[in-house]
Amino acid sequence: MPRWIAGLDGCRGAWAGVLLDLDAPERHRSALFATVEDVVDGPEAPAVVGIDVPIGLPDRVVDKGRPADRAARLFLGSGRSSVFPVPPRVAVYAADYEEAKALSRAYSDPPFAPSIQCWNILRSVRSVDTLLRARPGLRPRIHEVHPEVAFFRLNGDRRLQAGKKGPRRQEGLTERRDLLVGAGLPEALVHSHPPRGVGQDDHLDAMAALVVARDITAGRAVPLPAAIEHDAYGLPIVIWAPADHS
Repeated sequence: MPRWIAGLDGCRGAWAGVLLDLDAPERHRSALFATVEDVVDGPEAPAVVGIDVPIGLPDRVVDKGRPADRAARLFLGSGRSSVFPVPPRVAVYAADYEEAKALSRAYSDPPFAPSIQCWNILRSVRSVDTLLRARPGLRPRIHEVHPEVAFFRLNGDRRLQAGKKGPRRQEGLTERRDLLVGAGLPEALVHSHPPRGVGQDDHLDAMAALVVARDITAGRAVPLPAAIEHDAYGLPIVIWAPADHS
């Protein structure tokens, strides 16, 4: 039977997704998925999914972030700003941004409030959290990743030369494509056009998540932090990084 894996990156309220058959890498598919359920319950039924969304929400946050957020920022060094500190669970489920800020300050030490960028992704956080609590059988299949952590590792634990947005965007996208090919993804996939509604950067970020999913399948991925904590619902608080491919 085919062994499909998937990588997902948030994209305009939906998910940029790439799927790959590990036993026949020439078989792959990219699409814009409305929900995570559309991926895990789809025809490929991927055994492992790397997804760029926080999983595992502490009831109380200390030191401005979950253990996984702190570990990822330490790993990235000067690129740490790409990792948003995730607020406590009660703030994630707040009705609006003002309530989220107030609840986050009340349930964090030292008190902190989520940025507006973080607030804007919390709808996706809630959807995945709800899914994993309602369907615990999916927990061994769906794993939190972070594209910038993945690219940093694929670049030999060094910061990339150019960003994926801004005046050096094309240089940054080319750099990321080269890293994905070097990590073993099929060139036809890496150089494919994004599906309708998906940006080039989201397309490549989903592929970075795919690399981590592959390494999780092989038992080579690296957990950040090494000692994995769990939230009150038993969800792991960990960001998975690729294996060292240098």
